[in-house]
Amino acid sequence: MSSTKHNLSNVKHVIAVAAGKGGVGKSTLTLNLALYFQMKGYRVGLMDADLYGPSLKKMLPEEVSPIQNPEERDRIVPAQSRGIKLMSMAYFLTADNPTAVRAPIANGIVKQFVHLVDWQELDFLFIDFPPGTGDIQLTLIQEGLLSGAVMITTPQEVSLLDVSKSIMMFRQMQVPLIGLVENMSYYAIGGNQNQIYFPFGQGSAELFALENDLFFLGKVPIEEQICVCCDQGKSLFENGVNTPGTTAIISIAEKVQEQLEAFHVIKRDDLKMFDLRLQ
Repeated sequence: MSSTKHNLSNVKHVIAVAAGKGGVGKSTLTLNLALYFQMKGYRVGLMDADLYGPSLKKMLPEEVSPIQNPEERDRIVPAQSRGIKLMSMAYFLTADNPTAVRAPIANGIVKQFVHLVDWQELDFLFIDFPPGTGDIQLTLIQEGLLSGAVMITTPQEVSLLDVSKSIMMFRQMQVPLIGLVENMSYYAIGGNQNQIYFPFGQGSAELFALENDLFFLGKVPIEEQICVCCDQGKSLFENGVNTPGTTAIISIAEKVQEQLEAFHVIKRDDLKMFDLRLQ
């Protein structure tokens, strides 16, 4: 058996953020979880594994671009922005040059993101998973030392149908499910919480979580501030603006951390039981 240390061995928590389909706000949630934990003083990395539609580079403009490691030339030092380490296919494309590669090459790229990027010591590495349940997703699960997965959906039935397939994939691969987030949950007219509308339906994701034995992490509203910050590469948390969307994402981040701590306690208790059986 090889004694080579895994490249992510010094990362405490590797967290997948995933959905069955595109357009549900997966990258937005990944970014804001990373920004929140960085703001709290944790060492954070972001891996944009959506090779065909990378968007995190725009949402988190780099202050330092990725470079080849001068000492180990087959390795890459990731980009940095706001104290967050970031790797994305977007750094290797021009604006008018889409990613057009077949699955074997795409798998090779994500393996390089996992094994050849100098992530070093991190408290959290968030992986923005591509939509679907194909080769790239399976490679990330097999190679990425995942601590758990955050699932995201909108209230629409078609989104729930797709996310259920991703949930099944993670369960089959024995990856712990941290919980489910409902994005674009509601819209408050003028920010007035007494005038709330549910354009895509109400309560479906929470019911889905209950029926599928998932922890429900929370609801994120449709909110202009979230969109503006992502489009302009700003942090939702930097100006102390307390909107329902900001409050919701902070609550979700806190619950993610609580779930991870609970996983750790359960795992530790399982080891204790194993030790008792040996005695």
